[in-house]
Amino acid sequence: MASTVTTSKDSAATSRPGYGQLLRTRGAWTFLLPGFAARQPFAMLTLSIVLLVQHTTGSYGAAGAVAAVTGVSMALFAPYSGRLADRHGQRAVLVPGVLVHTLSGLTLTALALNGAPLWALFAAAVPTGASVPQVGPMVRARWGAKLKDSPLMTTAAAFESVTDEFTFVVGPLLATALCTAVDPAAGLVTEAALTLIGGLLFAAQRGTQPKTSADGRARVEHASALRVPGVRVLIVTFLGIGSVFGGMQVSLAAFTESIGEPGLNGVLYGIFAAGNMISGIACGAIAWKAAPQRRLVIGYAALAVTASALWTSQSALLLAGLGLLVGMSIAPTLITGYTLVEDLVPAGARTEAFTWLTGAVALGQAAAVTIAGQLEDRLWDGAGFLVPMGGTVLALATLLALRSRLVPPSRGRTVARGMDHRSPAAVD
Repeated sequence: MASTVTTSKDSAATSRPGYGQLLRTRGAWTFLLPGFAARQPFAMLTLSIVLLVQHTTGSYGAAGAVAAVTGVSMALFAPYSGRLADRHGQRAVLVPGVLVHTLSGLTLTALALNGAPLWALFAAAVPTGASVPQVGPMVRARWGAKLKDSPLMTTAAAFESVTDEFTFVVGPLLATALCTAVDPAAGLVTEAALTLIGGLLFAAQRGTQPKTSADGRARVEHASALRVPGVRVLIVTFLGIGSVFGGMQVSLAAFTESIGEPGLNGVLYGIFAAGNMISGIACGAIAWKAAPQRRLVIGYAALAVTASALWTSQSALLLAGLGLLVGMSIAPTLITGYTLVEDLVPAGARTEAFTWLTGAVALGQAAAVTIAGQLEDRLWDGAGFLVPMGGTVLALATLLALRSRLVPPSRGRTVARGMDHRSPAAVD
């Protein structure tokens, strides 16, 4: 077994990283396929709630509020789910989690269909969001356990970014089709069913989940990922990315409505998503020589510049071009941020670290949707585009000021007895 691992790592180190080589990693497909099915509902949840609650209440405001409660609950509880997975194993967290999520989602559906008061919908939305399975971070943690220090980790981060983006293209389309062509409740019911089936199948893949241990060394590694300074910096940068997603969703809808072409909304957002996917694929195919800290600063600067130009757009064509550039700036930033986690965080806390970043995007998106909606209502058409500008500029300023915290601990500080990853020294 040891010789196989060594050979694999040597091969990875001496050849150019690529998707073909990544996907030939032994055992990868056993968690990739069920993982893809299990993460698909993540992109369906918010829109399914909006369409169902709007249908039953006639209010977009109420629908948005219920969806926002779900998003905030997920952002707040996801890191604790990740920490439990690091301590007790992914299966131990996933199985009860998908059961709670399925029951909560179906309860929310039943309440909405029966005209329950808004407070009851909020009450059901909290556990629905809090129990969303964090499959994406768990897949990333499995790649980390498989590849360890291989240069393929950047390729794996790119592959996961593209998978996430593809999910967020397909998920909303599926939710819309089900809610409009089948039944307003069909989107949320399908989301619950896919979560249950995909989550249980993913949890069944015990052989690829990262190992956990109860000994003293594990307790050191199980210190919260939030105690790592670099993780806190990354959380701020990912909040800024969330502001782009949320601000774009609201502002594109408002812009296309203002020019009398609401059907263009899907096209413009699709161009934005396509830019993200294209750059993500390219990022994973490149053998980078620049340090990831430098790549993150450059990529985020490009994101802030392009996002800051959105509010000046006066035509759909110009907005499409800028949206493409914004999307192309996001993927490299996300990929580099996730790659840095591998260097900054001990193996025993990585799932938690990934969920902090995923939760930061969700929280930034929820806040941006709310603020951008208020700006669109109270100011001028397109004022919501100020949100991506403000979010990314503030995050970039934080990143520039604290970028030294993204430097991994020196190789001299290693965990004893052959642990593969460096651990930040923490003194209580």
